[in-house]
Amino acid sequence: MNVLFVHQGFPGQYLHICRALAQQGNHRLVAMGMQQPRTPLPKGVQHVIYGASRGNGQDVHPLALETETKVIRAEACAAAAEQLKRQGFQPDIICGHPGWGELLFLPYVWPDVPILMYQEFYYQIRGFDYDFDPEFQAELNWQKCAKAHMKNANTLLNLEAASWNVAPTGFQRSSFPERFQQRISVIHDGIDAGAAPAKANAGLTLTLRDGQELRQGEPIITFVNRTIEPYRGCHSFMRSIPLIQELQPNARIVIVGAEQGVSYGSVCPQGEWKDRFMAEIEGSYDPSGLHFAGSLGYADFLNLLKLSQAHVYLTYPFVLSWSLLEAMSTACAIVGSATAPVMEVIRDGHNGLLVDFFSPKAIAEAVDQLLRDRKLAKQLGAQARNDALARYSLERCLPRQLELIDLVASGALGR
Repeated sequence: MNVLFVHQGFPGQYLHICRALAQQGNHRLVAMGMQQPRTPLPKGVQHVIYGASRGNGQDVHPLALETETKVIRAEACAAAAEQLKRQGFQPDIICGHPGWGELLFLPYVWPDVPILMYQEFYYQIRGFDYDFDPEFQAELNWQKCAKAHMKNANTLLNLEAASWNVAPTGFQRSSFPERFQQRISVIHDGIDAGAAPAKANAGLTLTLRDGQELRQGEPIITFVNRTIEPYRGCHSFMRSIPLIQELQPNARIVIVGAEQGVSYGSVCPQGEWKDRFMAEIEGSYDPSGLHFAGSLGYADFLNLLKLSQAHVYLTYPFVLSWSLLEAMSTACAIVGSATAPVMEVIRDGHNGLLVDFFSPKAIAEAVDQLLRDRKLAKQLGAQARNDALARYSLERCLPRQLELIDLVASGALGR
């Protein structure tokens, strides 16, 4: 086949799919993105970079600003695609992530080419992330509802144009309107269990950026965010730190993630979220037992998970992080929030412990339970690894992803 991948930050979710198709050796693979890939691409993959020809206009209505941004990207992507077409490239299928707008006009460059779209999330006014946290989310009014409605404009246009769709979890599919859910397959991207093996030997150590060395066997507690922010429960976890240290005074708490800005949700109105919540507990915790590791390289991140004796993962009802599944694959004992995306993966007392997202006391007590009862922690961690491999490993997910591409490309699935 001739396969076109489209992702603003390619390879993104397509890394393993692209590698697998390249290894088959009988496909032409072209990828489009807005920047040089951070990960080396397989041999033979042609990568096309497109760039916006303009920025947002002046005095654009705030509710239309995000839509305009996506139209600008869509225009740039379509122009680059048209150039590929003039050079003779005719895809048999387009696999793309529509989240940044790039796919909007591709159905008009190649009108008869099936498009398999990766659908991450559809913003709902009630029952998901938008009204979950009353502390930081203003009471719903028509203006806030209008903002969410407009965030979905690009998604709706792409859903109408897609031949078929794929979402990584059942929870994420459930966020979409019912009329589209029957055209969304649930297949996770897959985690590389070989890159994230189970717990390492007793000699493993890791030196953090503050110079502190972590060693196997220490009471290490981990908490990982791409960016430290409320969407991923940083406020609940930081508020639990004094309680954790009271119960486990020798514990070493390691927080991973960028400390400036946000990946999701609103920016902090004063400074950064990390600083705001640390100021709340100032004077009530021991700084020597708390380490902010920043953004770790992947190898160091996996080694940290192997050292962890209790891994805390909290999230709004939103997109599930890869980091939870990677922690499970390393046989971490998990403390997770009893929110829908986590409950799809973690069963309380089976492969982890579930707690109230908003309860620092419950978080601290669950962490303490895992550190005190190492037999339970090892049982939960072993089951977490088994479940991660059975449901979310590349060996499980990748063949299904490739089969779906074949079905959509052949016309057997979709229009």
